[in-house]
Amino acid sequence: MIETPNTARAWATELAACLGVGAVLGVFGPFGSFFNDVLVVRVAYWAGVFLVCGMAFGLAFRLLAPRAHRAGVPAWAWIPAMALVVGIPLAGATRLMAAALWPAIRQSVGPIEWYGQTVLVSLVYVALYGVLRRRAAPSAALNDGLKPEAPRILRRLPPRLGQDLLCLSMEDHYVRLHTVRGSALVLMSLSQALEEVGGLEGLQVHRSWWVARRAVEGVIEDGRNLRIRLKGGIEAPVSRASVARLRAAGWLDDHVAGAPGTVAAGH
Repeated sequence: MIETPNTARAWATELAACLGVGAVLGVFGPFGSFFNDVLVVRVAYWAGVFLVCGMAFGLAFRLLAPRAHRAGVPAWAWIPAMALVVGIPLAGATRLMAAALWPAIRQSVGPIEWYGQTVLVSLVYVALYGVLRRRAAPSAALNDGLKPEAPRILRRLPPRLGQDLLCLSMEDHYVRLHTVRGSALVLMSLSQALEEVGGLEGLQVHRSWWVARRAVEGVIEDGRNLRIRLKGGIEAPVSRASVARLRAAGWLDDHVAGAPGTVAAGH
């Protein structure tokens, strides 16, 4: 997934980069714009074009990237489609900008040709955006107190909850992320959350629950049912299909199947 933080700092960085790229293009004058006017005007035009481009695609990425990730749509499928759609209003806006500076351009370049040029610039922009955002992800993780290789699921935790993930529980179309400081709901499926767990040691103990190994404090037997007692007073149900797997992993003591209500301390 392409990380698209919606912070003032991220927006400022992106738009500043757009102005820089636009200034460079103004010097070279692509698509025949080199002959349209003097350097200052060309730079102003292309900087304005890329500023508008940055705002449009910055918003589009932030709206679409999380949804595409949750739906399992690969980047190669949705990003070009996004460029084609966003290119329509962009072509209109940039054509108005160009016509304000050079009125004769309405006759020299037709709308279809202008749209094609806009899509080409858009595809270059989104490709560079994706590369830069992926490279920026490790730096963002370090700034958040995470190692670059930290599981992606930890980045979904609000800062107030810390990074000590205890377990995941499914609630309708949401997953609740539990830490010792509280919990937060994230719109995603449990299967998607498990893909982001990465190297965190833990097991899925129920169709709706995943538990981190270090969070286990004991096991509670209630008749034929088992629950795992976690830090923070959380109790996670254990499905019968998971008992053998948990026992093989050393999560359950051999004497847990004793008297009802007994509690076995975890390893």
